[in-house]
Amino acid sequence: MEELILSVEFLRSKQKVVARVASEAGGVREYTGALPLEVIEMVVDDLREEFESAPPS
Repeated sequence: MEELILSVEFLRSKQKVVARVASEAGGVREYTGALPLEVIEMVVDDLREEFESAPPS
């Protein structure tokens, strides 16, 4: 059986990029920046920390 452990959405307006992340361990959070790469790096860094510290399943 499969279960969802992570959901990521990237949204863009004329002035900003928003990422919405939802995960089992971290809950729901949002990241905002002017450039897509900036927001992607924030999301990757946060998820790396979350999954490195998560107990093995």
